[in-house]
Amino acid sequence: MADMQQDYGRLLQRGRPASIPPGPLPAGIAAFAVTGTGTLAILVLLPFSSRMPLLAATATYLTASGIALAHLPRAHPHRRFGAANVATLLRLGGVAVFAALAVEPRLLAGTGGWWALAFALFLLTLDGLDGWLARRQDLASAFGARFDMEVDALLILALALIALAQGMAGPWVLGLGLLRYVFVAVGWLWPRLAAPLPDSLRRKTVCVLQVVALTALLAPPMAPPVSGLLAAIAFAALLWSFAIDLRWLLTRP
Repeated sequence: MADMQQDYGRLLQRGRPASIPPGPLPAGIAAFAVTGTGTLAILVLLPFSSRMPLLAATATYLTASGIALAHLPRAHPHRRFGAANVATLLRLGGVAVFAALAVEPRLLAGTGGWWALAFALFLLTLDGLDGWLARRQDLASAFGARFDMEVDALLILALALIALAQGMAGPWVLGLGLLRYVFVAVGWLWPRLAAPLPDSLRRKTVCVLQVVALTALLAPPMAPPVSGLLAAIAFAALLWSFAIDLRWLLTRP
């Protein structure tokens, strides 16, 4: 996550042109609207017992979309919205689906868990494509880097909520999704902790471990205490990684 934050900062400095060419905002609005409609179509087919899952999914998608579109004109200095951003947008739709399932996890029992696991793996595949697509189309931007980072963070949080709702681990499992937001919030209050961090393979590895561990918990055979142990390993690695970065920020000149 922190590596993506650094990429975002560098792109923002390079990608702010004297005048932003017209085009990305209307195309972005259209892409968000189409993806939102498709996500809603998937959600209405699921046998939810109340409106709460739909409300959770809608709130997640609309909030993230509004924030993203507000930054699009300033941080995406290209005429085209780009296939990479479409891939990330599809992942945001997937996050909305998982937000709904976190409210009604009973749908993940039996074969539902296997479908959810396959869907999560599909989203992870898209995550591996967006950077490649941006470079191939020469459409890399600060917007794309930040959009990708925030969707990753939301997916981790949604999967952590599902793990808690299914009883795979205790309330501490939410730390896998919330610790990053806590760190950012503290950085707003204490600017020293918001300073750029050097690139780190460690952070990338720990991020992958988070996603893999939480995705594995979707598999129907997974159950305590194995599920709790797997989540605990990922959480311990995350705490270790944050501790190293925190020490570096506090001791730097």
